[in-house]
Amino acid sequence: MIKKHIPNALTCANLLSGCVGIVYAFQNRLDIAAYAVLISGIFDFFDGNMARILNVKSPIGKELDSLADMVSFGFLPGVVMFKLLEQSHSTFEYLPFFGFLITIFSCLRLAKFNIDTRQTEDFIGLNTPMNTLFIVSLPFIQREYPALIGSTLLLVCLTILMSWLLISEIRIYSLKFGTMSWADNKIKFVFLIVSAVLIAFLKFAAIPFVLILYILSSFVHFRNNPYN
Repeated sequence: MIKKHIPNALTCANLLSGCVGIVYAFQNRLDIAAYAVLISGIFDFFDGNMARILNVKSPIGKELDSLADMVSFGFLPGVVMFKLLEQSHSTFEYLPFFGFLITIFSCLRLAKFNIDTRQTEDFIGLNTPMNTLFIVSLPFIQREYPALIGSTLLLVCLTILMSWLLISEIRIYSLKFGTMSWADNKIKFVFLIVSAVLIAFLKFAAIPFVLILYILSSFVHFRNNPYN
């Protein structure tokens, strides 16, 4: 049946987009790399949903999804951070390789997710797509605030912070909706509306604010719904 291959085809499209983004990132085309991440995110969102809709979920699909995510949301953000550190003109020649700490902890995050039974509905630790969106937003912010994002110290601190968030025990809600009820998903709806407004006005520069809002609203969500 053709339909059983549709989710895996979408996952492979996620992988292909991630590969394209990596090539452009190494060429210092970090803007194109960011758009490649967005495309990967779209395919990543729809592959799982399509598998559920078509009722063709399979073990190979789960493994393929993690492998594709490792490229698009693991290696790619590591390359972007590598290039940002390289452009910061640090006196330490090998410092840019520190950016691949993002890749290492993304790999740990994805491995942990695959075996952690607590993460069937929501996340423990920041999910890799949101982490990647934050990383690829930095070059856009750098255009407006070159002295800030161009700071080697700040980039190193951000690398450490984001790596920690990936494997932290912070509970983060998933944006999958079991129902479309306002009462059941009020915080998620508010988050999506506010995020859409921020992105409409600030574009990629809105991503750090969206990330902070995501984490804070997760605290509120799980405080109000401790068993969900």
